[in-house]
Amino acid sequence: MEMDSLINGNAAVSAPPPTTALINLTGTTPSSKLTQLTESLKLEHQFLRVPFEHYKKTIRANNRAVEKEVSSVFSGVIDAAGTDMSKDDAVEHLTSLVSRLQGLKRKLEEGNRTEHLQAQRCRARLDHLESVDAENISEWGNTRLKRILVDYMLRMSYYDTGMKLADSSNMLDLVDIDVFQEARRVINALQNREVAPALAWCAENKSRLKKSKSKLEFQLRLQEFIELVRAENSMRAITYAQKYLAPWGATHIKELQRVMATLAFKSHTECATYKVLFELKQWDNLVDQFKQEFCRLYGMTLEPLLNIYLQAGLSALKTPYCYEDDCTKEDPLSQESFRKLALPLPYSKQHHSKLVCYITKELMDTENPPQVLPNGYVYSTKALEEMANKNNGKITCPRTGFICNYSEMLKAYIS
Repeated sequence: MEMDSLINGNAAVSAPPPTTALINLTGTTPSSKLTQLTESLKLEHQFLRVPFEHYKKTIRANNRAVEKEVSSVFSGVIDAAGTDMSKDDAVEHLTSLVSRLQGLKRKLEEGNRTEHLQAQRCRARLDHLESVDAENISEWGNTRLKRILVDYMLRMSYYDTGMKLADSSNMLDLVDIDVFQEARRVINALQNREVAPALAWCAENKSRLKKSKSKLEFQLRLQEFIELVRAENSMRAITYAQKYLAPWGATHIKELQRVMATLAFKSHTECATYKVLFELKQWDNLVDQFKQEFCRLYGMTLEPLLNIYLQAGLSALKTPYCYEDDCTKEDPLSQESFRKLALPLPYSKQHHSKLVCYITKELMDTENPPQVLPNGYVYSTKALEEMANKNNGKITCPRTGFICNYSEMLKAYIS
């Protein structure tokens, strides 16, 4: 970050770059290296948690399917044993049960393959984290950056681009494309004003959503009711409310009373309290709510990882000067997109000004003191000496084009 330090505003103040958990581990003792690696793993929580949660979800789904099918087969056997049926009927009945068991076997084989792939993905990520060392830290960091970019693309619905980057970088096991594809189907349906896929997702994850006290299913039911009222299908809306909304009465009575009143006010009402329920932005709210529940379920951060890492850096660079009109272009916060990202962040606490040379971008201190040109602009001694050596003692101000001799420089002192 750069800040005025002299009258003409040509010196720059820079905060030190933010530290990250994955820093260069060279030259550290084993205990220090272990400590740094332990800290870095905290930032990789999502990297390990998401495939593990997906793995557990697949196991639970497979177990439920097996229990349901086996229970059904047992019931069929018991019914057949307690029923007086002909030989042909018994053979037909048993053949039907055998067919169901064969179908179950195919499902188990398919489920086993899926579980194996997901376990392999967990293993690949553990191996990836364990592979970082002083020799490959740069390559490992590049892979990490690509993972963060793919995560951002998938969250922003750039699925094809994210898949191409992951595939070309040979890191499909290190990103969560299949998980986001699951969310994509629900999000696309909600954007098309269809709640069925979202309700199916809620049913599939009912126990975990209930444990987290999620209101997503309730909000989906309310929206489906509103659509029936919008279509002026009052009788179906009442039947729907009795079947799907009444069970929520004990915990959400006020919301139910409000939405039931739409039967009287209709979709064309001008009453603000009920008019807002018919606005199309309610579908956008459902998309946002689904994304939050989806991220919470898989242990993901609500914000894209790219935003989080950028904000970590911007928090060390942000000062009031960043938002002034003469903020230098070298400052990332001179860009509107970065300013918006840094808006909720506190200002960086600067105890002392640090002067950064406009030319070399290096710190100006007692070893590399600042010097002032006759036109008032300030640059580092190192930069001016290099320029003078290349131009027979002449100095050209890179900002104004002003030319002078190196002997005309005045040394500036930092107090």
